[in-house]
Amino acid sequence: MPYVAIHNQLSDLRIQIPGVRGCVLGGVDGLLIAHDLPAGDAEPHDLAALAATTFGLGRQVGLALRHGPFRESTVRGQHGYFAVYAVNDTALLAVLGEDAVNVARLHLHAPAVTERLAALLGGGMGR
Repeated sequence: MPYVAIHNQLSDLRIQIPGVRGCVLGGVDGLLIAHDLPAGDAEPHDLAALAATTFGLGRQVGLALRHGPFRESTVRGQHGYFAVYAVNDTALLAVLGEDAVNVARLHLHAPAVTERLAALLGGGMGR
């Protein structure tokens, strides 16, 4: 797997969007693939599992409402954001952001990152 190129995509997203604390690439099964989180921040394995949980709930909502396959979900808490984006049928991009992150800018940049990650993983978008 092209881990260096994947890590570069994750760190570029963190650098380009002020307020992004870090990124995780995980499987829809909740297993961690790669991450770009500062030491001492959130546990990357936990974020990969949370991304899979968010995906599962979002997928069920999409099916129940006939809105199609899961694309993204954003959770806002008092102190920040957790956004999850579908990369392909088996991978998810999770982004941890501070409360001040520009969510619109994040949503604007994330789809291009997911496309590049899908290409690096070799599966295409599959959505």
